[in-house]
Amino acid sequence: MSVDHSPRFLALVTRARARIAETTPEAVRDRQEAGEPFTLVDVREEHEWQAGRILGAIHLGKGVIERDAETVLPDLGAPIVLYCGGGYRSALATAALVDMGYTAAESMDGGIRGWREAGFPEDTARPEA
Repeated sequence: MSVDHSPRFLALVTRARARIAETTPEAVRDRQEAGEPFTLVDVREEHEWQAGRILGAIHLGKGVIERDAETVLPDLGAPIVLYCGGGYRSALATAALVDMGYTAAESMDGGIRGWREAGFPEDTARPEA
């Protein structure tokens, strides 16, 4: 699915990407398989989360991440990987966390689309409310 993004949105994402760390679906999967401790955060909308998510992810939507991050992610130095559909919203959410003092937050470029294209496992069970 191709998404046409507005030029101003793309410029905002480009500025965010210039100041955050990014990773790939392959690197995230390698970290999972190695048992590396990190928190995987899905920042997509609730309906996207309900339709399927990366195994082991928690949901903290982009619309509330700044409000809820300190409660859900209290350790500012803990490794965190954020993802969305393609890597744009997660870049913006990662930039917000960096602004809040999170020092090991990174965005997964390619998002869940890249994850799916790589054939990595996904959780499609309906999460409990």
